[in-house]
Amino acid sequence: MSNDLKLTTFEIERNSRNVHTLRNFYSADWGQTLLFAPDLHWDNPKSDHALIKKHFDEAKRRNAKIMLFGDTFCLMQGKYDPRGNKSDLRPEHQVHDYFDSIVRTAVDFFGPYADNICLVTQGNHETSVLKRHETDIVTRFVDMMNIVHRPIQPIQSGGYGGWVRFVFDRENSSDKRTVKLKYFHGSGGGGIVTKGMITNQRRQAQTQGADIIVSGHVHEDVMATFSYEHLNEKGVVEIRHTQHIIAGTYKEEFADGDHGWHIERGAPPKPLGGAWLDFFCEGGEIKFNTYRAK
Repeated sequence: MSNDLKLTTFEIERNSRNVHTLRNFYSADWGQTLLFAPDLHWDNPKSDHALIKKHFDEAKRRNAKIMLFGDTFCLMQGKYDPRGNKSDLRPEHQVHDYFDSIVRTAVDFFGPYADNICLVTQGNHETSVLKRHETDIVTRFVDMMNIVHRPIQPIQSGGYGGWVRFVFDRENSSDKRTVKLKYFHGSGGGGIVTKGMITNQRRQAQTQGADIIVSGHVHEDVMATFSYEHLNEKGVVEIRHTQHIIAGTYKEEFADGDHGWHIERGAPPKPLGGAWLDFFCEGGEIKFNTYRAK
């Protein structure tokens, strides 16, 4: 994004439990950035906290909103989790109230970014805890962030899948533009060769009206544009496009390839980081660029 652009910020609305609207005004010199950061696995010892801080600090500098699309937390060391391994506990979480300690320490860690984080959604690690322990860690974290840090706009929680509408009103005009984002944390294993793109082909087939589709889960870094033919209401054939983003992870599981579950199942090294999205105005139209946060 050009340094000459006027960076602004969104106003956030909650339309339903998994639909949100972000509003902004745009002009010729306007720009707005978002950081998509799924799969932080923040409480896992293998989570790269330095990289998280690097990207979140950059988001603060750019006045960017941050969306956490699932598996913000790992949460695998609970009493009834068959994946549990006590060697995968950070020292500060080796306490009797394990889940409570994760919420407390996360609220401290992410406090400096409370004004930037706008949406935290469910991942399979969070829903696993909800199923086994009957507690919603995402909602608890969001509630505590809002109570303790009192962000300019309350942080919102979302579902495993859902929608975000970006509504842009032109300054001094009735002109309006809307960009629709579909998010889904992810499913399946991804595939060493396909990198999750077969699943995205299926997701494209079952989703209508999305300009952007974002997912995580498979810890890959893939961006692709799917194009299709559309006949509009005026009888004009249009070519429309959907930008697919599979964002990476912040958990380094491969290391030197010596041992561990990730190594033994034949999984490869994974790209670390999330994804940036820059909105800007060109020729009176809202456009966007996507690229890896690394």
